[in-house]
Parts: sequence; C-alpha cells; structure tokens
Amino acid sequence: MEDCAVAPLKPRERIISTARDLFRKHGIRGIGVDAIADVAGTNKMTLYRHFGSKDDLVVACLRDVARDAEAIWDGFESAHPDDPLAQLHAWVRCGAECASGDGRGCDMANVAVELAESDHPARYVIEEFKTAQRDRLARLCRDAGIAKADLLADTLSLLLEGARVSRQSAGVEGPCARFITIGEAVIAAFAHGTKGRKHSRSQRYAARKAKVPRSSPRSTSRGGTALKSVR
Repeated sequence: MEDCAVAPLKPRERIISTARDLFRKHGIRGIGVDAIADVAGTNKMTLYRHFGSKDDLVVACLRDVARDAEAIWDGFESAHPDDPLAQLHAWVRCGAECASGDGRGCDMANVAVELAESDHPARYVIEEFKTAQRDRLARLCRDAGIAKADLLADTLSLLLEGARVSRQSAGVEGPCARFITIGEAVIAAFAHGTKGRKHSRSQRYAARKAKVPRSSPRSTSRGGTALKSVR
C-alpha cells in the first residue's frame, strides 16, 4: 500500500496558520509581518498580496478560529444526535480542555484586550463570534428543556471565560481544574429547577417520540444524558 502524501498548505493557509501560532505566543503587537512571512516560508510581498494589511491578516486569523469552533459544535451534534443534554455535557468537557490548555487563554479575548480601538475591524469579528457562541449555547440549553436557558447560557459562558483567565494567573491546578465539576453542578441546578419537562432529548425529538404507538419499540436513552461529575 502506498503512503498517502499530505498536500502542502497553500500560501494563504500557511500564512494564516503561522500568524495564528505567532499571535498566540507573542501577541498581535509583539510580532510583525516580516517575522510572520519568514516563519511561513514566504515573503512580505506574498503576504500583502493575500492580505492588504496586518489588520486584514488579524481578521482572517480570527475568522479561522471561528471556523474551528464551528467544527467543534458540529462534532457535538454528530456524537450525540437528537440529545441536546448530552451535547451540553460535551460542551462542558470541551470547555475544561480549553480552560486547562496551554495557558494562553482565548484567542478572541486576547486580541480584544490588545486592540483597544473600538473601531478596529477585528473587534466586530470578536463581538460577532462571542455573541453567536452564547446564543448557540442558549439554544442548546433550551432544546435540553431548561426553563431558564438564557440565564444558564450566560452562567456557563462566564464560567468558561473566567476559567481561562484563571488558568493564566493561578495555573492548571487552580480553580480551572474544577471546571467540569462546577459546570455539571450548574447544569444540574438549572435542570432541577425545571419542573414537568424531560431534559434528555430535545422538544423536537420528544414530539416525534410521542407519535410512536405504545406497542412500538423504543430506543434506549444514551449514556451521555445522565448528569454526572467527572474528575
């Protein structure tokens, strides 16, 4: 069997990948386009041919971060179809990995802190991304049958933001180490306060299930629906 060769990244993709890594390590202000072009194995002329300015490159990098996040959400849905509560718990586990990562925190938040100019084009991308993430989390909480879905989404969003900052200041053994335990407890508290509603499946799935005759076989609930503390 022949080895499958991995296609090399195109110049634009290579520049974005390199810039993301360097921005994460050194900050937006701490690295220039000359260094980015050099590490990417290209030159400044090529960089500016793909990106009109350094600001344009920053925006492209942030949009690439957003695409990565979208793929993670798609992974939750693929792993736990029609099971929003399991997806919510998957979000918590993913959040724990983010919080205890390399200690550099959230790329979006880091750029927002560096770029104080309110009219910088990157700030629109950051606000759009953070709002979309929060709204998607709220929809997931709502589909899971949580009555105060918006409040839970805000609580979990703030928990993740705080955990990632805490990782930078208190280290991996600090409060961020208990992200899963805290996140699970918060979800359980909100779910407990929702009376007369099932939380293991979405309302859409529950409606479909209600139409199935009693004599029809029912599928067993997925193991991911149980509220459980991890770590």
